[in-house]
Amino acid sequence: IYVQPLGDFSEKERKIVELTTAFLASYFNCPVRLNDDLPGSTIPADKRRQLAAMGNEQVLTGYVLNDVLKPLLPDDGAAIIALTALDLWPGKGWNFVFGQASLKERVGVWSMSRFGDPEESEEAFKLCLLRTLKVATHETGHMFSLPHCILYACNMCGSNHLKETDRHPLALCPECVAKVCWATRAEPAKRYRSLEQFCRAHGLVNEADQYQKFIDALAVGKPDK
Repeated sequence: IYVQPLGDFSEKERKIVELTTAFLASYFNCPVRLNDDLPGSTIPADKRRQLAAMGNEQVLTGYVLNDVLKPLLPDDGAAIIALTALDLWPGKGWNFVFGQASLKERVGVWSMSRFGDPEESEEAFKLCLLRTLKVATHETGHMFSLPHCILYACNMCGSNHLKETDRHPLALCPECVAKVCWATRAEPAKRYRSLEQFCRAHGLVNEADQYQKFIDALAVGKPDK
């Protein structure tokens, strides 16, 4: 997986980019490479707009996916995903999106623009990190052919607003995690342990506890060694 930073980042946003890259490696059991930054000027003026309601500038996701990312996808890439602090919109009739991905082309983009100011406090940083991890893994899940989940509370459930994103878990449901493990040849217990350790190390206590429950559930019925 290739992660492509796009535009400018604050110091804390930059740290979130780096942590998200590390988390993706455990989530999808494959190497993840962080590319050199692309400047915001990569997006031309006619692929931007000003959102009057919020007074911020947005960039068109279709241009990022098709004109920026597709030519950059290496032969050995399962996917290339742009991460940006720029706000996103997918075209006429839409206000914004947190992210967008193409299963067929294996390109995606997600934004941390609406996830709060990580410079504000330690708690604000952890919240922005958690939201970014959710959207990053969700959009990358589409790259591995996972559609939106409608069966369980799952990270692959669709989100139309931030409250929905916050309500959805970082973890995948049993059906979606089975798909990821099949696609990436991940061993479930090892994958869960890596994710639990990451979450524990970065103050995501509820998420770490959830992964620990999964680890404990897998251990039930196994003979002692």
